[in-house]
Amino acid sequence: MGFPEKRGTYYRARYKAADGSYPSVKDDSGRVIKYRTEREARRAANDAEAKVREGGKPAGAEVVLSPTFGEYVARWYARQSLALSTMENYKSHIEAHLLPAFADLRLTDLTRPVVDAWVQAESQLYAASSVATYRRVLALILDDAIEEGLLEGSNPARPRRGRGRRAGRSAARTAEKVITGALGALLVAERAAILSGRDDEFVMVVLKVFTQMRWGELVGLEETYVRDETFRVEAQLYELDDGTLTWGPPKDDSYRTIDSTDWLTRLVRAHIKRTRPMPCQCHGRRFVFTSSYLLPEARITRADIASEAGVGVSTVSRALGKGGVAAESRERVHEAVAALRRARPAEHVPHWGRDEFRHSIFTPAASGWYPSRGAQGPARPVCVRAEPWPGQVVRGRHSAAQADACWAPIAKGLTPHGLRHTGKSILEELGTPKVLVDERMGHIDGSTPAIYSHVTDGMRVRLRQGLTDVWHQALAARAAMCPWSPVRVLDGLLTEHLANPQPKIISQISPLLAGLPESERRQMASDLLELLITG
Repeated sequence: MGFPEKRGTYYRARYKAADGSYPSVKDDSGRVIKYRTEREARRAANDAEAKVREGGKPAGAEVVLSPTFGEYVARWYARQSLALSTMENYKSHIEAHLLPAFADLRLTDLTRPVVDAWVQAESQLYAASSVATYRRVLALILDDAIEEGLLEGSNPARPRRGRGRRAGRSAARTAEKVITGALGALLVAERAAILSGRDDEFVMVVLKVFTQMRWGELVGLEETYVRDETFRVEAQLYELDDGTLTWGPPKDDSYRTIDSTDWLTRLVRAHIKRTRPMPCQCHGRRFVFTSSYLLPEARITRADIASEAGVGVSTVSRALGKGGVAAESRERVHEAVAALRRARPAEHVPHWGRDEFRHSIFTPAASGWYPSRGAQGPARPVCVRAEPWPGQVVRGRHSAAQADACWAPIAKGLTPHGLRHTGKSILEELGTPKVLVDERMGHIDGSTPAIYSHVTDGMRVRLRQGLTDVWHQALAARAAMCPWSPVRVLDGLLTEHLANPQPKIISQISPLLAGLPESERRQMASDLLELLITG
């Protein structure tokens, strides 16, 4: 007997076919008919079943081949209107992981066993969190196919709860995010400035930790939004797959005003006065931070490499990143990179790209190692001359022979985004109310308790004072290691700090040195007191 089936806001009409199955009533083109009411669906199901009993075929019963996944996903992607970053991610996942596996399969052939086999194969090559992301994108696409009547039944890409996987939370366990403290961030900032040869990167790292800005918001910060007591987040520079930077709204439209401290505002304003930002040629805006760092070769985008090698942009990204491409494709990409470098002269890059900054500046500063960069060679330590402390970086083919030592890691595995985690941890250590933390981070808490929570002036005052105390603690600990720095801006901060000792900070310095052996901790505390007393 036929029956109606509710599907969200409409009904389908299901009838018993001659083979015992229960297909849906379809139109002449083979699409499932959507009925507004249960009564209409029941009547259509009974009519279709009556035709089956009479030996006939209901409308749309002739087999109509469903589109292939490749055909459908092309139409599906063209209909999406999402944030640029989301569209870039969807495109990358579809091209690199979904189309190679399902492009020629018809939607009706995408059964649960087929999807499960694909998941297992992907899991052998990529992290569990990455595979889960690819599967979610596939599930979104198939949800819309089901909604359009091109696929029947449940979504084969939606994992069934507790099925086919080992019980327990440890099955999906991932590595813990690496963070550091205020002192660690200060030391990384100092090394970053030494590596770049400019004070700019010192100010960048410090500002990121103490404002918790996202990377795109940091490099997209304009001079006009640096105010006396606040920083205003109005935009971000988002890096596309081809390496270009596009100006647009912050993630999730998280426009916000971030409270600043006197010392942080002075630090950034002094940076602006020193660098005198000019409108960039690519966006025509005065950004606080730019990369006038001279690269050994002209900026080569992923799109340039893809065109030279005759492959897709996503293939280039994987070949230069974690892998997952054929050996032949990898070789073609590396040959294309070498050819482009030979053909292009050196140039200045107007803005820091995320990968450029992480590989050439941040990772060496945090871990003491230059990371592996494919054709550019394996990972190698940062070689330095011991004086002036914390070391003068030695570069070149024979750097190891000319160096006295290598940098020890400050926080191995720390990333620029890890500084955002670090900043949030500092806020929580200070006991900052969650409503104020969410405001600074650009997060939205839709829970009922959050609706009744509000930021007050008292909260802001206490937070400013807490961040100021944390900063002076870090400066005191850094001064205990060496009372001066080769980084000019930090050297000035240390001089100012030592000339104006703060007893409260002296009493609070011991937690920052807690990881050191007892003998070293006592010696540093003694040296610090002597330095502060003598000025």
